[in-house]
Amino acid sequence: MFLIVLSLLGSSMLASVRGGKLPEAEVDIEVLQRPFICHRRSKYGDMLLVHHDGYFENGTMFYSSRRQNEKAMWFTLGIREVLKGWDLGLQDMCSGEKRKLVVPPALAYGKEGKGKIPPESTLTFLVELLEIRNGPRSHESFQEMDLNDDWRLSKYEVKEYLRKEFERYGYPPNDTLHENMAADIFAKEDTNKDGFLSSREFTYKHDEL
Repeated sequence: MFLIVLSLLGSSMLASVRGGKLPEAEVDIEVLQRPFICHRRSKYGDMLLVHHDGYFENGTMFYSSRRQNEKAMWFTLGIREVLKGWDLGLQDMCSGEKRKLVVPPALAYGKEGKGKIPPESTLTFLVELLEIRNGPRSHESFQEMDLNDDWRLSKYEVKEYLRKEFERYGYPPNDTLHENMAADIFAKEDTNKDGFLSSREFTYKHDEL
């Protein structure tokens, strides 16, 4: 397959002495495998199930979900549950697709690093997308979550939806994860701070992410 260079952070401008904008960081994406038939492509707001391996620039593996006998990971694309480089690099992806992401420090762990990841590390990830589900911010999910049909969502309705989705696909409920996901959604989208999300507040604004 072809090599894609994804730059979704805005148009990069050459820096100048007079305060020109510095070039934005980019994620290099190589599609390693894509199914012949793709019924759905990932987008911001979808919940993705992935296996992944992580490597340093010298080729040393620092993590593998399969080798460490861990379950594949669910996360919501676009709300910074994962590295910013992943939010950018896993868009428009099919179930069954495999990608290689080369993520620069600015879109990974930056100047601070984290755990075994040294500061200013460029990281490579091999990611296999196993499944795509409606995430907690799609229009379809809003209708499913609005249990009392009042055209607004409470935190309880959001968390109840997440619990049912996890159980439906054989994963045990994770109250802490569900609470954190709901809190993140409300912190970002409850613009009038009334404790509820309208349909307009709930949906993604792609140009702000």
